[in-house]
Amino acid sequence: MIKLKSYAAQTHQGPHLSVNEDDIDIDLSNKLYLLLDGFGGAGIGDKATKESKETIKTFYTRISSDPDSTLPFFYSYKYLIEGNALINAFHCSHSKILKTNSSLEMSQRGGCSVLGVAQSENVLSFVSTGNCVAYLLRNGSIATVCVPDILGSMQEIATSNTFQSFPLSGIGLFPDLYLTTKEVKVQSGDLIILMTDGIYCRTSPKEVRALVEQNDIPFNKKISELFNIANTRGNLDNQSAILLKY
Repeated sequence: MIKLKSYAAQTHQGPHLSVNEDDIDIDLSNKLYLLLDGFGGAGIGDKATKESKETIKTFYTRISSDPDSTLPFFYSYKYLIEGNALINAFHCSHSKILKTNSSLEMSQRGGCSVLGVAQSENVLSFVSTGNCVAYLLRNGSIATVCVPDILGSMQEIATSNTFQSFPLSGIGLFPDLYLTTKEVKVQSGDLIILMTDGIYCRTSPKEVRALVEQNDIPFNKKISELFNIANTRGNLDNQSAILLKY
């Protein structure tokens, strides 16, 4: 099994907001990595993000460790047990937050975009909903693994001052939950890059690749540099990123 050589993870409220509705989680024991971007406002989105993270972690670790367990929401032979477990964990979280939201006024409802990565042997299972992005950097080339499900395209956002990164799906957003699921066979030297819209809306994949490949920037400082680039270009949002180096 290929091993994770190093990682970096950072979340921040950004240059203009006092509350961080983003969140991250690095679970090395279960090889589970989560990136979350909440919506709903202060005291709402941040709580929804925390609840979603804990639900996904609890559900995933229980199911993935028991291959004979019943998956209550979804099962496909197409995916490994880890991928199926992560999909079910997303649906479990969505069901809980949707139920909470049903008793609240619209202005009090919250939820979050989530991107999860689970490792099994040499395969990474990616599951995402909403406005997070996943890149794979391999042998000097960068490719998009998970494209954000948002109002505008990533290219439109990068060239426009109009805010278009509103998620079209997410935990607790609409009754139907739309997920992107990918499995990638990871190789030695691969770098996985997970980001919320507070970064990717103000940077291009080529710029991200160029920065993370710079040897004069310590690995644990590369995310801060990505934050700085986005902020100098007018970022108004929370910011989070995870780097996984194999």
